[in-house]
Parts: sequence; C-alpha cells; structure tokens
Amino acid sequence: MASRNSVAGFALFTFVFAVISSLAGAQTLAPAPAPTSDGTSIDQGIAYLLMVVALVLTYLIHPLDASSSLSFF
Repeated sequence: MASRNSVAGFALFTFVFAVISSLAGAQTLAPAPAPTSDGTSIDQGIAYLLMVVALVLTYLIHPLDASSSLSFF
C-alpha cells in the first residue's frame, strides 16, 4: 500500500508540476516583423550587373584596339 500511495503521490506531484510549468511559460512571443527592403540590395544588384557589363565590353573592345595581330574569335 505504501508503494501504491507513493506512486499516486508522485503522479499527482508530476501532474501539478506540469500544469504549473506550462502556465509559467504561457507568454506568447510577438510575431517577427515582415522583412522590408530599403532598396540598398536592389541598388547593389544593379551595380554588380553594370560592372559585369563593363567588364564584358572591355574584353570585347580590347582586342579591336590592341596592336597585336591576335583575333578575338
């Protein structure tokens, strides 16, 4: 009987502890704000694209004005 009472007491204690623990942490977190773009990433992407275009144009134009007899294609 003593063993049965201690098991029942332990089960009751565990249940009460679980309920109290869940109530203690019942605070909800505020939702995170939606990500917004201030345009800097768009501007940076355009800048990279323009740099690539300038690099390609440089490599296309350079063989035309080079003094060597190498052909581009």
